[in-house]
Amino acid sequence: MNTSNTSSRRTGDPLWRPAIGLSLFGLLGTGLVYATLATGISGSLFPAQADGSLIRDADGQVRGSLYLAQPFVGDGYFQTRPSAANYDPMAAAGSNMARSNPDLVKRVGETTAAIAAREKIDPATVPADLVTQSASGLDPELSPAAVQVQVARVARTRGWPEARVQTLVAVHTQNRQWGVFGQPRINIVALNRALDQAAYAPDAGRACNSAQSRP
Repeated sequence: MNTSNTSSRRTGDPLWRPAIGLSLFGLLGTGLVYATLATGISGSLFPAQADGSLIRDADGQVRGSLYLAQPFVGDGYFQTRPSAANYDPMAAAGSNMARSNPDLVKRVGETTAAIAAREKIDPATVPADLVTQSASGLDPELSPAAVQVQVARVARTRGWPEARVQTLVAVHTQNRQWGVFGQPRINIVALNRALDQAAYAPDAGRACNSAQSRP
């Protein structure tokens, strides 16, 4: 009888059990149980956010997400920053162009001139975030300065006093996170939705109906 081989098998057998057990725990514990619990808890506590913070019209159709930039048609809306992804969530990306890239310099120059003409302001006063693209191409927020240069146009197009538009801007201005992180900002999707709600109240369901759908 070969006692050395028998002893070796007996010594090696227990090593498989903890390895298999650990693998099963990792697969079922973290891959299934944790994911199920996390999804269920987040869906219960924050149902709207877990569903994508979707914006729906009066017919229940999805018109966009509160946290995804989209283009708006018409001078009665605030315009958001340009998008290298063409506002497509499935193609989220920046242009990755260096500041010295001639195509970038040309695009920024042309966009600056177009915005200055649209808002009737000096090109030198056009805020940078109105002519530059975010890293994701889907950032729905602008600085207060970028919103302020558009107030006169929005108010004039809608036939409203500027004070009425300024009130909505003030309501939607978010300060630094916890008073420390980031900069003051305004969610343009939320602001434009509020414009439509104010215009069509009490039919708030028409909010964002004029938002252009993705090409």
